[in-house]
Amino acid sequence: MATQRAAGILLHPTSLPGPHGIGDLGAGARRFIDWLADAGVSLWQILPLVPPGPGESPYATLAAFAGNPWLIDLHTLAADGLLDPAELKAPDFPLDQVDPVAMKAFKGPRLARAADALVDGANAELKRELEAFRASHDWVEEAATFIALKAAHNGSAWWAWPVGLRDRDPDALTEAQAKLAREIDREVALQFLFDHQWKALRAYAAERHVRTIGDIPIYVDRDSADVWANREQFRLDETGAPLAVAGVPPDFFSDSGQLWGNPLYDWDHMATDGHAWWSRRLKRARELTDYVRLDHFRGFAAFWEVPAGATDARSGRWVEGPGRALFDDLEKALGELPIIAEDLGVIDAPVEALRDEIGLPGMRVLQFAFGETPDHAFLPHNYVEHAVAYTATHDNDTTLGWWQDTSVQVRDHVRRYLAVSGQDIVWDMIRAVLSSVASMAIVPLQDVLCLDGRSRMNRPGTSSGNWGWRVRAQAFNGPLASRMRGLCTLYGRTPSR
Repeated sequence: MATQRAAGILLHPTSLPGPHGIGDLGAGARRFIDWLADAGVSLWQILPLVPPGPGESPYATLAAFAGNPWLIDLHTLAADGLLDPAELKAPDFPLDQVDPVAMKAFKGPRLARAADALVDGANAELKRELEAFRASHDWVEEAATFIALKAAHNGSAWWAWPVGLRDRDPDALTEAQAKLAREIDREVALQFLFDHQWKALRAYAAERHVRTIGDIPIYVDRDSADVWANREQFRLDETGAPLAVAGVPPDFFSDSGQLWGNPLYDWDHMATDGHAWWSRRLKRARELTDYVRLDHFRGFAAFWEVPAGATDARSGRWVEGPGRALFDDLEKALGELPIIAEDLGVIDAPVEALRDEIGLPGMRVLQFAFGETPDHAFLPHNYVEHAVAYTATHDNDTTLGWWQDTSVQVRDHVRRYLAVSGQDIVWDMIRAVLSSVASMAIVPLQDVLCLDGRSRMNRPGTSSGNWGWRVRAQAFNGPLASRMRGLCTLYGRTPSR
């Protein structure tokens, strides 16, 4: 994947300002894109756009091909004649955090009414587009049926459903789909509305020379439409129980490793049809974003297999992954692969060889560079051009929070390496990645705003208190765009018109 020098901002859409308790795809998102253009920034990196899972995590979902309906903008629905404008008045939601319970209580009924109005033909043009969307996206029927069935079974996991539905018996499935037709139609409509609004926002960004970077987690959740509808692609027994699960060994974030619990792919089976399921998944990602960060890239070279029933990840073992064969099949099916390899964690020579053979850029995270030896790959003098440099990622503390908590020795190394006093350390770090040889340089918005650890997006290994941070609208009215543009111009990262 080749690109000109560019700068980007990492910000998930849920973190945008907006009137209805969560960031959405409306005016707040367009204002942010305008700010990016003013700042000379041409990349917007997001987290997975999927419906969030437990703890509101975008890295867990019940439908990996679907969009997050909570991002749908209600004002646009009203303008499209699908919602009464009187319903837009909202209570005083928190400005700095998402309150998911209050937000869903407000937005949920309104989204349902808008979806029903669309299905019933309140907007004839959108109804025609809905029907075309439904006909051209085979995954949407699977996802909508799964979501409706899950609601009809009080949220229970699919392997606890009646055997006919658990095993997708055609007669049982046809009967259930007829009984839940309205609910399924509503879910399809919500997916269309998300898709319609997101593509309009992407077009708005493209007009301002802003491209998007999406994110694909390597694994999917066991209790998902993806596993339920494609059991043969996963290592499961006849009841749907996993034979082994995914995780990572002990690392920087956890002494006991991370037990993710996702079912593992049956890579041998996947190879028999040219990895068609993965081709569908990447095709969907490319419909939504210009580039894709492929999370946990190392798992394609070798993955950490943990025995089913283990209490933590320490009992796992490395197992060889699909390697080059997967990416050859993806390129054959889809053409050029606009992928960024998330090559963090326990990285060895085979992982680097796979990344380089495919020609994918890897990641360099500046926070990880200091306190180590001069040959550390994340120190800027060791960067390569075909790479993406970050001050931090969504899994790190903010740069200010990291600086406040790190050791005296690390702070000393930073000062000496960057030749700075540390009085403006966040922007010193931003300057370091922007000035580097890496073709792409990404900065979390929290770093641009010099926010401390209270604004952190995620703490790996914890199950609550994450994914809720939001930015206030006033942040896009100050002098920071000018400061960012100055550095982007200085280091040749402004977009060519």
